[in-house]
Amino acid sequence: MTKPHHQHPYIAERGQFQDLCRQLRQADRIALDTEFIGEDRFTPRLEIIQIAAGDLCAVVDVPALGTLDGFGDILADPNIEKVLHSGRQDLDLLAAHTGQVPTPFFDTQVAASMVGYGAQVAYSQLVQKVTGQKLEKAHTFTNWSQRPLLPEQISYAIEDVLFLFPIHDHLHKRLTSLGRLEWVQEEFARLRATVGAHAHDPRERYQRIRGWENLKPQSAAVLRELAAWRDEEAQRRNVPRGRVIRDEVLVELARRPPHTVEAMKGVRGLHGNEVDKRGEAILAAIQRGLAIPSSEWPEVAPSKRPEPESAGLVDLLQAVLKARANEEHMTPTLLATSSDLQALVEAKHDREKLDLPILSGWRRKLAGDLLLQVLAGKISVSIDHKSGKLRVAHHS
Repeated sequence: MTKPHHQHPYIAERGQFQDLCRQLRQADRIALDTEFIGEDRFTPRLEIIQIAAGDLCAVVDVPALGTLDGFGDILADPNIEKVLHSGRQDLDLLAAHTGQVPTPFFDTQVAASMVGYGAQVAYSQLVQKVTGQKLEKAHTFTNWSQRPLLPEQISYAIEDVLFLFPIHDHLHKRLTSLGRLEWVQEEFARLRATVGAHAHDPRERYQRIRGWENLKPQSAAVLRELAAWRDEEAQRRNVPRGRVIRDEVLVELARRPPHTVEAMKGVRGLHGNEVDKRGEAILAAIQRGLAIPSSEWPEVAPSKRPEPESAGLVDLLQAVLKARANEEHMTPTLLATSSDLQALVEAKHDREKLDLPILSGWRRKLAGDLLLQVLAGKISVSIDHKSGKLRVAHHS
């Protein structure tokens, strides 16, 4: 397949952008990608948007425009499909800058994982496998905030959307032939639920901090308040969360909460100048957490060692899952993670009520029910002595 021929306008003026938006409103699908600067910032700075539609490809200089007025309506238009690759962060950035989550969208990385290309396949790999084209990687580490952008940088950026349509066509055809279009739409719906301001409640951020699950419930309540305060402070200063206070320091403050600003200065990893400037605010967050009634403390599962037999059961489920995934030309981790299988084994009772991906939607039909039957003793697992493959059989 030869490289598609497109116009390559560079959009840096409002009039040009309005003309582009008028053209995009007539399209039934558009390909999207973004380049941004995320270092040293709470919210990444969106630098350029690469867009393809029909025979048109364009690079939009976002800082030069200052605003993306009118683009949000296109992103939200239900009659225009937005095609991206590994688009989780692109969706977030576009939603943050336009107020609209791109809908409907088609993520080629997600779709590729469901038709045998493996989990998290890179765009360049997919381009080569589907079109035979090999992409250049000369500008992988380009500083997209520098202006002016060189012609070769613009051409490099354009390639990130140039092949999305042939890939989209190929994957759509494969999904249709395998009967998995509904499956991939289910995955897109799950992905969409994680995008936008509503999906980033700062009061739930504490659950992403390593070690929170080892805290006592009241300490977890303190950590919740501290993490929410840190999010607000980092956003206000537009710096990474760790620049305000590192995760491990938050956990220590929650585990052994100081009761005065002076006592706070003895906490390892908490710099004196940070305490001088924001000690009262940190102390107020701690006190809010300590004042929360026990009925509102986060639920913390009691730590326990896995039972000896559970490790063997997890291994068995992994073997069954791998065999099932191989039959369907999928990566096993797309169906369930090791922690999902561990939770399934340890539940023992009311397993079907667990909130796990493997127990809902297409995953359940494909493998979830099978795993439940294995655990219930309704299915035997053995090795076929001729093929060496795993064999599962229902008990008569």
